Amino acid sequence: MRNTIVSGAVAAMLAMPAMAAPSQEEMWKIIQQQQQQIEALQKQLLQQQTQLRETEVKVEATATAVETNAAAPATASWAANTTIGGYAEMHYNNWENQNNAPGAEDRNEVDFHRFVVFLGHQFNDRLRFFSEIELEHSIAGDDQNGEVELEQAYIEYDLNSAHRAKAGLFLMPVGILNETHEPDTFYGVERNSVENKIIPTTWWEGGVALGGEILPGFGYDVAVTGGLGLDLGKYKIRDGRQKVSEADADALAYTGRLKYTGIAGLELAASVQYQEDLYQENFIDLSGANKAVDAMLYEAHVVYQAGPFGLKALAARWDIDDRIEQVALGASVQEGWYVEPSWRFSEKLGVFTRYGEWDNEAGAGGNDTRYEQWDVGVNYWLHENVVLKADYQFQDAPRGKDEFNGFNLGVGVSF
Repeated sequence: MRNTIVSGAVAAMLAMPAMAAPSQEEMWKIIQQQQQQIEALQKQLLQQQTQLRETEVKVEATATAVETNAAAPATASWAANTTIGGYAEMHYNNWENQNNAPGAEDRNEVDFHRFVVFLGHQFNDRLRFFSEIELEHSIAGDDQNGEVELEQAYIEYDLNSAHRAKAGLFLMPVGILNETHEPDTFYGVERNSVENKIIPTTWWEGGVALGGEILPGFGYDVAVTGGLGLDLGKYKIRDGRQKVSEADADALAYTGRLKYTGIAGLELAASVQYQEDLYQENFIDLSGANKAVDAMLYEAHVVYQAGPFGLKALAARWDIDDRIEQVALGASVQEGWYVEPSWRFSEKLGVFTRYGEWDNEAGAGGNDTRYEQWDVGVNYWLHENVVLKADYQFQDAPRGKDEFNGFNLGVGVSF
């Protein structure tokens, strides 16, 4: 290459006769400068080729990643926005029946009472879905003690920052336990009898609802749902739960609640509900006519926690059309109340006592149909969501009814 360059330089000089021929030293400088330029161009070309190869490698890697993860965004989004949880509780009851009537039996049993799975999904910042599936008494099916139940399945939409709407199957906004009943959140192995027999916990219906905050610390809920549906010959409110299973909906129910939580540790709430017809247009009165048996539920409660001291108190009452007296004397009024003080010694250990009364035939007057019960016990939390429980109950039942005294043991978990 150097010979070629020299020959070219010589030819160029010969073509310019008017100009003085460069000396050998000048010619050598020219040749060196041209060589340096050539080497610089070669280096630049080599760098460009290297960069081009690196770019091709990156493009190929990006294309491979895109092809490999084509479905990943949807999967990742689903996983990030879907939640799962649940709770479970097992009980041991050792009760002695104080009723000395023939056939009265004690109750000694162990029961895996509930296993529940929560499943929820957040579609966007304003729309979500929540569900709850429960298996009761360990096994379900024909001639089995348990059953599988869908206790919640609803969509909820934020109308704005303070108000929300929901539709589907949801828990009724009544009482203390009905909406929050995980075993680590309350004292006692069994749920208290007043909320069980009168409200009746756990109680869910299908319908639509609105809720939110009307002032700082003041919340509200209103709902229009399917109603209770008692069978002819029955009068206890708990027997009217249809559980949204091909439920009669000839008559609806309307529920409202106000709740105050503006003071730390305090909850005050009151609920009312109107049932258009407890028998869903199936009640026949003494005249042989089909008549609606309407009803009103009134409920109020307080929950208070101040340091280690806790207090829960609740009262509930049903006022029912007097036609129900044809089924059971006094059933037009069904009511109950309880008070439960507690003391938390530490994060792990707490004790409580509870006194309650309930009566599903209180309209008859007197105390012949009233139940009374004392409970005293202890909770020990292995973890904030894992609890061991023990309590003893003293019961005073109406004449001729089962009256159980004894102790209960339980274990519960939520996650």
